[in-house]
Amino acid sequence: MRPQERALSDVTLFENRDGIAHFVFNRPQARNALTFEMYEHLREACEKANEDRSIRALLIYGAGDKAFAAGTDIAEFRALQSAQDAVDYEIKIERVLSALETCRAPTIAAIAGACTGGGAAIAACCDLRVAASNAKFGFPIARTLGNCLSVANYGRLAHIIGAARVKDLLFTARLIDADEARLFGLVGEIVAPEALAARAEELAKTVAGHAPLTLRATKEALLRLRPPMETGEDLVVMCYRSADFQEGMESFLAKRPPQWRGE
Repeated sequence: MRPQERALSDVTLFENRDGIAHFVFNRPQARNALTFEMYEHLREACEKANEDRSIRALLIYGAGDKAFAAGTDIAEFRALQSAQDAVDYEIKIERVLSALETCRAPTIAAIAGACTGGGAAIAACCDLRVAASNAKFGFPIARTLGNCLSVANYGRLAHIIGAARVKDLLFTARLIDADEARLFGLVGEIVAPEALAARAEELAKTVAGHAPLTLRATKEALLRLRPPMETGEDLVVMCYRSADFQEGMESFLAKRPPQWRGE
């Protein structure tokens, strides 16, 4: 997609076009790897959609055709120096994902290329997901960084695709293509890469033309059906404060296989 949005910064773009808000992760040179600033701008976009009643749908995508978003930028993890830092990181990300999940306007993820880690978590929080045929989905952290998802994110994924498929994705650390993602229920439809922009816009216009309270009630009802989640802070600390996580970061940056020790 080549939108003409105004920049919130040099890493995100936002524009309300006739009731459809476009939010773009704008780091194509880094496969749209997510900085804390980018996460925060997504939360702000959700707030804008909540406040501006002219916004009837929020469309989210990544600049370029290589990635929707390829997870959190590794540089951000280097700031995690204590157990509390690790917990605070997950709290910060959860605040963003919760804002997206509860956004008043229907949210649509238009996914091309890599949709992994934090990018896949964002896509999972959207109401609808349409993918280009070149899309790849997954959470390959068991072979890259050795960290974990939050309990809330495990719950979101299990709610969409079931616990068995969550284990499949996390245990094998594989990336699935668009066809398998559709089989899993992660995406609703698949289109050619060159058709993604037009189809996503068409879908957003369809949703935007429907009764807002019906859509809002549906979103809220489905959220209420989901069981409450424990915080899982002990799991976050176990992974993020481990020697394996440090090894995962160093090996990832050095482009060498990690040497896992389970400690």
